[in-house]
Amino acid sequence: MGLLDGILGNVVGSVLGGGASTSTQNPLGSILNALGAGDKTQTSNMLTAVMSLLQKNGGLGGVLDMFRGGGMTKQADSWVSTGANLPISGDQVQKVFSASSLGSIASQFGMSQGQATSAIAQLLPELINQLTPEGKLPENHADLLSKGLAMLGGGLN
Repeated sequence: MGLLDGILGNVVGSVLGGGASTSTQNPLGSILNALGAGDKTQTSNMLTAVMSLLQKNGGLGGVLDMFRGGGMTKQADSWVSTGANLPISGDQVQKVFSASSLGSIASQFGMSQGQATSAIAQLLPELINQLTPEGKLPENHADLLSKGLAMLGGGLN
């Protein structure tokens, strides 16, 4: 359970910890702070939305398989590896996730679907990277999202 707690602590700490030192040491914190314009509630909601999207689409393994099946194997594999994360575009996000899921997130944040997919494209690679710190899916990866969402105050419907 120590590894799981450490992973979730880093991910959730990116949101709840805030502060300049956190974001300079943690790329996920930097991305979240930029997307949420420094608003911790907005930032927490964004992380919750993306983690819920992962959970609703088969968890880490399921989403990685969706990207691989969509011709983005190099990108998906880079997020799990210990090397640099290859980027994805909002268009690539739209190819993987359903329009209704993306539309729901866009609506929740009062943005266009294009803006939402762009935000997800920025956040998703680093989130998956943080949830796979040793360059592989943790054995208990199915629990990561549930426990992370619980730490953030629950998932979005």
